[in-house]
Amino acid sequence: MSKNDVISADNNLTKKDFRSIFWRLFTLLGSMNYERMEALGFLYSIMPALKKIYKDDPDGMKEACHRHMVAFNMTVAPAPFVMGIAIAMEELAKKDHNFDVNSINAVKVSLMGPLSGIGDTFFWGIFRILACALAVGFAQQGNPIAPFILLIVFNIPNFATRFLCLKWGYQNGTQALVNMEKSGKMQLFTHCAGIVGVAAVGCLIALWAPISCPLTFTLSDTEIVLQDYLDQILPCLLPLITTLSVFGYLRKGGKVIKAIIAIVIIGFILGVLGLIA
Repeated sequence: MSKNDVISADNNLTKKDFRSIFWRLFTLLGSMNYERMEALGFLYSIMPALKKIYKDDPDGMKEACHRHMVAFNMTVAPAPFVMGIAIAMEELAKKDHNFDVNSINAVKVSLMGPLSGIGDTFFWGIFRILACALAVGFAQQGNPIAPFILLIVFNIPNFATRFLCLKWGYQNGTQALVNMEKSGKMQLFTHCAGIVGVAAVGCLIALWAPISCPLTFTLSDTEIVLQDYLDQILPCLLPLITTLSVFGYLRKGGKVIKAIIAIVIIGFILGVLGLIA
């Protein structure tokens, strides 16, 4: 085995082990349940590393397995970062018997919130929407590559993030996140991501909800197009009002199916009356 393949000489962790962890993490949601959430998938993913770390310590292996069966839930893409940190901390726990093993789960729990916020914002709030928008554009033209565009645009940054986060988490441990928190970069990063996500949603409202008012009337021999005046107030005003109305209804606990039925009925009536187009 080449020296370049060995990542941790103490426990003989190799690049092959981390590749195995990378492929195993695709099963993270395979055993999702409401008692332990993603815990079993997390344990299964890091098992190759644990077997190397505790190869001569069966009791330590059992304790590690119990540790990682504690409830864990996170957006999948940044989850490998936590796996990398957990592996690094397990190595430290094996080496230093005075190490507080409770800190391993404490770190995992502390990272679930902020990293899930970033992951949800980017992968579900930005990349998914952009990928769908591009794919729908191709699909509307009858282009057969539309589904491939969706898969490529969404999955390339997703898979790259998983791979890099695993490596970064193991190499940098907890210090990286501590530095980001102290410098304020984490808050800035999350804030900027939120702005980009909201802007993307606004663009999609204008693109995918093309509601307009075709009403016209004549005043002093001048034809007045009502939509032109609405655009002067705010472009795409009707799509925005419709979207915010539905959002407000759902936020108050309304049912999605009822919202869809209401949109169909109201849209049909207003369309027949010629009030919207």
